[in-house]
Amino acid sequence: MAKQSAQEDGGPGSGPIGAGTSADRLDRRARIGGELARLRGGVALRQDLLSAGLTRHDIDGQVRRRLWHRGGKHTICIDGREPTGEGLLWRALWESGPRSVLDGPTALIAAGLTSWTEDLIHVTVPRNATYRRLPGVRHHVLRDLGPRVTTGLRRTKPEVALVRAAEWARSDRAAATLLAMAVQQRLVSTTALLERWECVGRSRRRSVLDGVIKDICDGAHSINELDVSRACRGAGLPEPSRQAVRTGPGGRVYLDLFWEGEDVHAEIHGAHHFVGLKVVDDSLRLNDLAITSDTMISLQIPVLGWRISPAPFLDQIRAAIEEGRRRRRRRAG
Repeated sequence: MAKQSAQEDGGPGSGPIGAGTSADRLDRRARIGGELARLRGGVALRQDLLSAGLTRHDIDGQVRRRLWHRGGKHTICIDGREPTGEGLLWRALWESGPRSVLDGPTALIAAGLTSWTEDLIHVTVPRNATYRRLPGVRHHVLRDLGPRVTTGLRRTKPEVALVRAAEWARSDRAAATLLAMAVQQRLVSTTALLERWECVGRSRRRSVLDGVIKDICDGAHSINELDVSRACRGAGLPEPSRQAVRTGPGGRVYLDLFWEGEDVHAEIHGAHHFVGLKVVDDSLRLNDLAITSDTMISLQIPVLGWRISPAPFLDQIRAAIEEGRRRRRRRAG
C-alpha cells in the first residue's frame, strides 16, 4: 500500500517536501503553488516551484491530477486551465527567455495606462536571443532594448515604450491617441518624451509623429490659427479673421477663427487644453458665447485630429459656412 500511495502521489522524489500522509503532501503542494500564483496573476514559474521545495515529480503529479495545468515549457497555471490577465504577461516573459521585456503598449499597460486595450502582448528580445512563439504574443527583435524596469514585470521604461507603441500602432490616429493618453495620465513627462524622440534615428511615421509630439509637448510650435487659415485658402474656402473679439456675460471673448459674414466660428484646441482646469475655462468661455448668440455656428478643432486628418474638419467648415449663408438669407427674406 505504501508503494501504491507513493506512485499516486507523484512517484519517487515526492518525499523531500516532508513526511506525512498523501493528503498532507497535496495540501503543501497546493499551498506553495497558491502562494506563488498570488504574486503572478494565477501562474507560477516552474523553477520557482522547484526552488520553493517541490520536485519535478510533485509538479507533474499536480498536472496529472488536473489540479494544475501546463501553460508552456516554463509556466504552470495554478488558478485555472489557462492564464488570464496579468498571468498572460508573466507567461509571455517566461516563455520568451530571461532577456525578454514587455514593450510598447503592453509595457504602458503594465505601468498603469488605463482606458486602452491591446489584442496582442508585445515582447521585445535582443537579436541573439532564443524565444518560443506564443499565440497572442508579438515578438520584436531589436539590437538595443533600451532602458528597462527590472523589478516585477520586466518592461521597457515608459518613455521608451511610448515611442515604440506609437511606431507599432495600427494607424496614425491610434499612435496619436496613445501619445496623448500617456502624457495626460502622467505616465510620461513631456520632457522625457521629447528627449526619447530625439534619440530615434529612423521612423516610418517620422512626419506624423514629429508633429503630434510637438503638439503634445510644445504648444508654442503646434498648429495655430494661421495653419488652418492657409488650409482653408488652399481648399477654396474664405479665410477667417483671427482672434476676433466678442462680448459675453463674462466679459470679452476671443475667437480663434471667425467667418463674420456667415456667423461661423471655430476654436482650435491644443493638447494643453485638456490638462488640468484649462478645459473648464474653455467650456465657460464658449458657453458665454452660446448664451449671447442664437445664430452663430460654433466648431471645435482639436490639433491632434487636425494633424492626423484635416480633411473632415475642412468639410465641416465648408458645411458650416454654407449653412451660415442659408440662415442669413432666411433672416433677410
